Amino acid sequence: QVQLVESGGGLVQAGGSLRLSCAASGRTSNNFVMGWFRQAPGKEREFVGAISWSGTRTYYEDSLKGRFAISRDSAKNTVYLQIDSLEPEDTAVYYCAGSNRWGRQVYEYQTWGQGTQVTVSS
Repeated sequence: QVQLVESGGGLVQAGGSLRLSCAASGRTSNNFVMGWFRQAPGKEREFVGAISWSGTRTYYEDSLKGRFAISRDSAKNTVYLQIDSLEPEDTAVYYCAGSNRWGRQVYEYQTWGQGTQVTVSS
């Protein structure tokens, strides 16, 4: 069973940057995929992007390309979400999630972290 723990959220001014971390523990399969989602107040959880466990392949939601970057540190079993040029509209709880296949839907991910709050002030 894989467990995921996010960290790195906080309060930041518009235009700033943040790097969120997701540490994974437990057994992962060779085709394990780590995704990032976010959920703003009153809105549905939305897909941000995903990375293969090997770190060789990434995929992003089209509307978020350019300011978001996902990477992985294999030695630390940790996946990162770098967010640049933050906007107030990026305010949300950010979740990492694990799946055994590529997908961008919430139901396709079996394991979820607890979430980390990102608040962007204008």
